[in-house]
Amino acid sequence: MVSQNGSHILLVEDDIDLAEWIADYLTARDFKVTTCHRGDEAVELIGSLNPDIVLLDGMLPGLDGLDVCKAVRVSFTNPIIMITARDEEIDEVLGLEMGADDYITKPVRARVLLARIRGLLRREDKYRTEDKSSSNQLTDSELASQGVLKFSGLVISEQARSVILDGELVKVSSNEFDVLWFLASKAGQVVSRKELVSHFRGFDYDGFDRSIDLRISRLRKKLKDDPSEPFRIKTIWGKGYLFAKDVW
Repeated sequence: MVSQNGSHILLVEDDIDLAEWIADYLTARDFKVTTCHRGDEAVELIGSLNPDIVLLDGMLPGLDGLDVCKAVRVSFTNPIIMITARDEEIDEVLGLEMGADDYITKPVRARVLLARIRGLLRREDKYRTEDKSSSNQLTDSELASQGVLKFSGLVISEQARSVILDGELVKVSSNEFDVLWFLASKAGQVVSRKELVSHFRGFDYDGFDRSIDLRISRLRKKLKDDPSEPFRIKTIWGKGYLFAKDVW
């Protein structure tokens, strides 16, 4: 179980004064905070420390935040929050495409940052500790598999949070796994964007949020789905997405 008290946060920020302020604020709220100020150092620390969450500045010496995010997402599955001074939609989209879970702009508002951190940690805790009673929404065959969904060559384990395709482990981020599990548990059914955004982002779909679409795009690439004509995670135009059952 991920306890929010004592959760380890890696803060990557080259503004020394801001880094100290954020670190002091979070430490006072019982988080363990490690701070670094360079992107290349962050890649090494993320790999060695495996923090519960990373706060990642967008513009860093050594390696910028987008490149850090891209580099570590190969193996790091815990949440990443991008923090940047640039308030442009393209920057948010790029951050999400590189694998960030959330995105906030400077000046950093302490309560907003704390709420985002706690929200992502609650999500991680939910998926790691959720007991089998929550499985009453699954089908009989899914209940029988005790948290493992099998589709021919694809095996998804909720407890291990693992994805195996044709006998090989597929590395997916935490938020990618969450979307895949949600769609796979409703295999053969159309799931609307509104339902996905409401479930994962906590607000109604406004027609502009692209975070779910980007996660699905990354999943398609990793699951060998044709991006031009996807046949495994299908786009049902005007309705949403459909996870196909018999094409694995």
